[in-house]
Amino acid sequence: MLGLPETDKSLVIRTDYSSQGAWKELCRRIEATNNDGFRAYVAYYDDPVLANRGVVELVELAKSGPFRTFFFVVDTEAITHPEHPVLVVDVSDEPGRTFRVVPAAMWSVENNLSLSNMDFSEFADSVNDDGIFRGFG
Repeated sequence: MLGLPETDKSLVIRTDYSSQGAWKELCRRIEATNNDGFRAYVAYYDDPVLANRGVVELVELAKSGPFRTFFFVVDTEAITHPEHPVLVVDVSDEPGRTFRVVPAAMWSVENNLSLSNMDFSEFADSVNDDGIFRGFG
């Protein structure tokens, strides 16, 4: 049976395998520390068995494994869009609800959701008109 790994970090799931170079560059951007010393604390799940899997299937997979309230997905849009917005998926409050976040703002989403400082909806309701969260203010 397919299952997601147990980890104390937030999970980034890869579903697009079109470019290894783009994947590595996106991982580098996700892991970058900002000017204030903040970074996203993530673990990567890089298994081609998840290629092209959709949100509904990933949510069900997440629910069957270790408890988590959200996860990130590096899909085709994250790989090909100029800003590389990563998909953020709610597993807890509104399972399957999504928004996108640019890598430079992932630390804010990851840190605050992991610590329950903020709710998923606070980020999802703060996206720009294009559905991408680029930070507050």
